[in-house]
Amino acid sequence: MTTPVLTIAERQNIETGSWFSRLSPPLRSAILSRATVRRIADGAMLSARGAPAEDWCGVAKGAVRVSAVSLSGKQFTLTYVEPGTWFGDIALFDGMPRTHDANAHGDTTLLVVRKPDFKELLSQHVELYDALLRLNCRRLRLLFDAVEDLNTRPLASRLAKQILLLARSYGVPQGDEIRIGLQLAQEDLAQLLGASRQRVNQELKGFEREGAVRVEPTRLVVLSKDKLLAIAAR
Repeated sequence: MTTPVLTIAERQNIETGSWFSRLSPPLRSAILSRATVRRIADGAMLSARGAPAEDWCGVAKGAVRVSAVSLSGKQFTLTYVEPGTWFGDIALFDGMPRTHDANAHGDTTLLVVRKPDFKELLSQHVELYDALLRLNCRRLRLLFDAVEDLNTRPLASRLAKQILLLARSYGVPQGDEIRIGLQLAQEDLAQLLGASRQRVNQELKGFEREGAVRVEPTRLVVLSKDKLLAIAAR
C-alpha cells in the first residue's frame, strides 16, 4: 500500500503558514519528518468532545470545523481551522480530553503528528515550546476580541469582520472581486456569530444593497473590502 504524500499545493499551504514559516529550518524539517498524511472526506469526524488527545495536526487542504452542542441540543460552530494552521496541542500539553468536536469541512488533508512524536519534538527542540506559547497567546487575544465584539458590536459589524477574516483566509481574487473559497451556508455563518440565520440573511441583503458583497448559493463574493471595513467600524 502506497504511503500518502502531500501534493505540491498542500505542502506549500503548510510551509507558507504564518506560524510554521517562522520556525527554524531544523524544527520545520523535524516536524515534517514525524508527520503522516491523512486525507479525510467532507463531514468525517476527526475527534469528539471528551475523547483522549492522541495527535497534533496541521491543515494542508480544506478546513476543520470546530463545534459543540448547547444544553438545548443545538450545534454551534466556534471556528474553521484553515490551511497552514496547526491545532490540537492544548490537550497534549495539559493531558485533558478534547474540548470540542472536530469535523472535516470539505475534502481535507491533514499532517498528523502522534502524541509520542510530539513529546519527543518538545524534548529535542526548546524552540517549539516558545513557538507554541506565542501561538496560544495569539489564540487567546483572538478569543478576547471575539468576546468583546459579541458584547459591544452590532451584528452587522461582527458579520462584516467575519467576512473580511474569511476573505483573508480563503479568498480567491478574481479581478476586482474576492471569492471566498470556503463553502458556507448562511446557517454556518449564523453559528459562527451566535445569531439566527434569519438575522444574518437580513444583514447580508443589506450588504448586497450597499455593494459590499454578492451572495451566491453556499458562497460569498467580496465586491468591496473598503465598504466592509466601513460597516465593521460602525
